[in-house]
Amino acid sequence: QVQLVESGGGLVQAGGSLRLACVASTNIFSLNPMVGWYRQAPGKQRELVATITSLGGTNYADSNKGRFTISRDAAKNTVYLQMNSLKPEDTAVYFCNAVLRLGTFWGQGTQVTVSS
Repeated sequence: QVQLVESGGGLVQAGGSLRLACVASTNIFSLNPMVGWYRQAPGKQRELVATITSLGGTNYADSNKGRFTISRDAAKNTVYLQMNSLKPEDTAVYFCNAVLRLGTFWGQGTQVTVSS
């Protein structure tokens, strides 16, 4: 089993920044994972924000390109999501996800609220 713990959410004004962190309970980057951030706003489906591979390849949802940056620190078993120029429509619970050969794992989520 792999536990993922997110942190860094909070309340920020539009135009502000937050950095989310996802810490894994094990050295997941030795397991060739795809690690990603997803978000779910009230009444909406969970959607992809960004993903990163063990080799550092990244992918972003079109709505986030140029504003969000996903990165990893393999030594700390941590994946980050730097979010700049936040908008009220970015308000959601943000979840960390890891897809491994062992299975797919989710964190408990962290709330991000952007006020206008």
